[in-house]
Amino acid sequence: MRNIKNLNLKNKIFLAPMEEINDISFRLLCKKAGCGLTYTGMINPLSKKEIFLDDNPALQLFCTSTKGIKEFVKEYDKKVSLWDLNLGCPAKTARKHGFGSYLRDLKIIEDILKVMRENTKKPLTLKMRKSKFSFEILKIADKYCDAVCIHPRTQDQGYSGEPDLNFAEEIKSKTKLPIIYSGNVNEKNFKHLLEKFDYVMIGREAIGRPEIFSKISGTKFEKSFGEYIKLAKKYKLPFRQIKLQAMNFTKCKKDSRKLRLEIFKIKNLEELEKIKF
Repeated sequence: MRNIKNLNLKNKIFLAPMEEINDISFRLLCKKAGCGLTYTGMINPLSKKEIFLDDNPALQLFCTSTKGIKEFVKEYDKKVSLWDLNLGCPAKTARKHGFGSYLRDLKIIEDILKVMRENTKKPLTLKMRKSKFSFEILKIADKYCDAVCIHPRTQDQGYSGEPDLNFAEEIKSKTKLPIIYSGNVNEKNFKHLLEKFDYVMIGREAIGRPEIFSKISGTKFEKSFGEYIKLAKKYKLPFRQIKLQAMNFTKCKKDSRKLRLEIFKIKNLEELEKIKF
């Protein structure tokens, strides 16, 4: 296995960056369940929102220029395990503003990575999709990064269809950097994927299921939405976020549809805390 710089990780299974899902409370539960490294959702370096990093995560940036990066990295560098640049988001907002998988100007990508590299000694990675630009981006990553994450679906595929495993293997063959594989990773296939790649990250399979990391790592963990609420209160997360996660936590529960209908009608945290699941 190729190591990511000097990172000391307990295993090779990561929580993939997911917008809206990866709040601090959920990340802490995943870490407690045995996740090797948690990723934040996308954060813009010009953001003024309060950021909680008590899980020592990989912090993922999205941007279309170097503006604000130096100051942002300096402010949070001591609290993160590594820095990551998002070049893979296929969402409509990414298309509208030209970030994620829609950032195709190789010079701007290099400028961003260069500024990130100049302002941290922590590991630096990027996350990208399958595209005609992938191998050019890889050459830039070789100059500045300590690892590359590949999600081998195209921008048009979004999160549907099958990931192109052969393409991901071709990416790995073209670099000496560690490769983090993303795309349909689950309890059944992670061992097979780790025979091909250095690390894997779990995304949608972990939504509402922090225990997936417990099942994979063998870490003792008892799933409890009550524990999520306790953490959410500590970090003063908004009710709409807690309610979103409540919906997610019904996954695989008996009578999950009935539970979701109950949760949908709830208007405040006091009512939500009365539901046991």
